[in-house]
Amino acid sequence: MPRPLRLMAVLAASLIGAAAPVASAIKPITAQVDQAKLLQRNLSKIKLPPGFEITLYAIAPGARTIAVGPQGKIVLVGTLGAAVYALPVQPGPELVSEIWRFADLTPMKMPHGLCFAKDGTLFIAEQNQILAFANAEEHYNDPAVWAKTVVAQGALIPREVESDVHSARVCRIGPDGKLYVAIGEPYNVPPKDKEAEFVRLGVGAIIRMDRDGQNREIYASGIRNSVGLDFNPADGTLWFTDNQVDMMGDDIPPGELNRATKAGQNFGFPWYGGGHTRTNEYMDETPPADVVFPEIEMVAHAADLGMIFYTGAQFPKEYRGGIFSAQHGSWNRTVPIGARVMFTSLKPDGTADKTAPFAEGWREPDGSYWGRPVDVAELPDGSLLVSDDKNGALYRIAYKAP
Repeated sequence: MPRPLRLMAVLAASLIGAAAPVASAIKPITAQVDQAKLLQRNLSKIKLPPGFEITLYAIAPGARTIAVGPQGKIVLVGTLGAAVYALPVQPGPELVSEIWRFADLTPMKMPHGLCFAKDGTLFIAEQNQILAFANAEEHYNDPAVWAKTVVAQGALIPREVESDVHSARVCRIGPDGKLYVAIGEPYNVPPKDKEAEFVRLGVGAIIRMDRDGQNREIYASGIRNSVGLDFNPADGTLWFTDNQVDMMGDDIPPGELNRATKAGQNFGFPWYGGGHTRTNEYMDETPPADVVFPEIEMVAHAADLGMIFYTGAQFPKEYRGGIFSAQHGSWNRTVPIGARVMFTSLKPDGTADKTAPFAEGWREPDGSYWGRPVDVAELPDGSLLVSDDKNGALYRIAYKAP
């Protein structure tokens, strides 16, 4: 039997002393109810443009990446643990009261990258494996839903390259129907004796392949650790965030929002630590002559992660066709920065215009974080979901004319 999490049912079970029907890694529901109340109060701290409101959408332990099914029936949530969660799409502001552990009988390791094909096939890019689930929206609560292996365990990268560093994969299906996956570098800056091997393997790159795993190739290289990518539906270009080199100082190097216009482009790492800032380790090395520099240089160390192009009609016109992206928040900066959602507008020619905070307030005045945004996704009604892995929560931002 599948293992649903029903808020009120588990709360009732706790009150009468019965065993609660909870899934693996789920907290007792009494704590979840208290957590939901606290989060709802804390959301009053979030600053948004006039006419927007934010509400608690769901509790999903370890919530990281978000994927909304093409039929608009379910939301999938990836994690850095062993679980992917599924919950029904909720059109209104009410808290989703039911969450399921997706494909509960399928072992997974860091099932972070989630992306849907138009036909409803769900791809899950793990640390070192890629699985596909046909008709995932129809079978989201079946623990034995069948998984097809796209890239076998240990074949995405060599096992000796596996690391806890930069192993959170993200994926998208491109306009060409191929599967695109970002593979982060397992170092802050790779040693020189490993760089050539990493280039050959597609480590520190965005790779693409057929949906069955065949014809794998490197699409874009020179990337340190991208944890957010999406295709612009207007022109088919691939955009991605990139986390840049740590421990170079508070204000350098910048984070990046990049645009890939064709296959084979190099985005500068490890010669550049972010933007035009050279790394100390490769300062004496000659970088490629055709390095593509970022469209937007974000503030240093804010940890730019998930991003999407907004295609809905609920938000005002100035947001349509632009980019929403999540900043997780700095961990090695004297004055913390980030923990917010950014919006980047585009020029008529499809290049970036300007970027500014859209939703902020997860960072307290003392610099601590009460929440840490990771990813953004669009619901069928045009509202925006934001994940928060510190609290294991999803928030919904909706527009109501002021």
